[in-house]
Amino acid sequence: MLAAPGSTTVVGIIGRPVAHSLSPLMHNRAFQHLGMNWVYVPFEVREQDLPAAVAGLRALSVKGVNVTIPHKTAVIPLLDELTPAAAAAGAVNTIIREAGRLIGDNTDGSGFVRSLAEEAGFDPKGTRVVVLGAGGAARAVAAALAGAGCAHVAVANRTVDKAWAVAEVAARCGAQAAALPLERRALEEALAGAQLLVQATPVGMAGDQSLPLDPDLLQPPLLVADLVYTPLWTPLLRAARARGCAVLPGWGMLLYQGAEAFERWTGVRAPVAVMREALLGALRVKTGEEPRAEE
Repeated sequence: MLAAPGSTTVVGIIGRPVAHSLSPLMHNRAFQHLGMNWVYVPFEVREQDLPAAVAGLRALSVKGVNVTIPHKTAVIPLLDELTPAAAAAGAVNTIIREAGRLIGDNTDGSGFVRSLAEEAGFDPKGTRVVVLGAGGAARAVAAALAGAGCAHVAVANRTVDKAWAVAEVAARCGAQAAALPLERRALEEALAGAQLLVQATPVGMAGDQSLPLDPDLLQPPLLVADLVYTPLWTPLLRAARARGCAVLPGWGMLLYQGAEAFERWTGVRAPVAVMREALLGALRVKTGEEPRAEE
C-alpha cells in the first residue's frame, strides 16, 4: 500500500502490446519488499503516438521506462543521449530521466551476462561463443559478451550480411568475430571449440516445435542459452539437456535486464531473489512448467 500517492515515483514500460508483460509484477514486488514509494505501470503506446509519449516523459514526473517492441529502435532519435551499451546494440530497452534529459540505455546484454554468472556460474572471459540470430537481442548480447572479455564471437544467421553486422559490433567491443550461415557444416566447425551457444532467434517460441540447428551438434561441456522464455523449456533446451549439456532458459536475461534497469532508476541494489521469485511464480502459472531443470 502506498502511503503518499501524491509523492509516488512512477516508472513503467512502453510498447504494444504490453498487457502480457511480467515486468510490472517483478518491479512492483521489489518496490514493496524494499518499502519504496514507487510504482511500475504498463503504458500501451501506438507507433504513431511514440513522439507524444516520449514528450510526456519529459513533462511528467516519470523517472524512467522500459521500452519493448515495436519501439526499441524508433525511440532513439527522440532521446537526448545514448549510453555506450545502447549505442552498440542499436536499440534502447531502458530510458532514464535525469535533470530533464532522457538517456537511452540497453540492459539486455548486461542482464544476459549477469544471468550467466548468477544462474549458470559461467564467466565469458577468454571463451568462444556462437550466437544464433542477427536481431536486436543478438546484437546486444554479442556486444556485452565481447565487452565482458569473450575471446571470439561467431554469429550465425540465414542472411550472412546481417550476421556480419552483428559480428562487427562484437569486434568493435574487443572480441575477434566471424559471421557464418545457418548451415550444419559451418555450425559444426564453430561449435567444436565453443563453450557457449546463445539462441537469439524466435525459433522455439510457444507453439513452435522447430529447432534452430541439428541437435547432434550439441555436446558437453557446451552451455546452451535460449533467450526465448515462453515456453520455459524450448525444444532446443530440451534437446541440449538430453545430450548432457548445461542449459540456461530465457528467464535469466528477463530477470537480470529488469534488475539492471531497477538499479539505474533507483540507485538501489535490486532485490534479485524477490524479483526471481515473482517472475518464476508467474511463469510457472503461465506455462504450467517448472522453471528449473530436473536433476
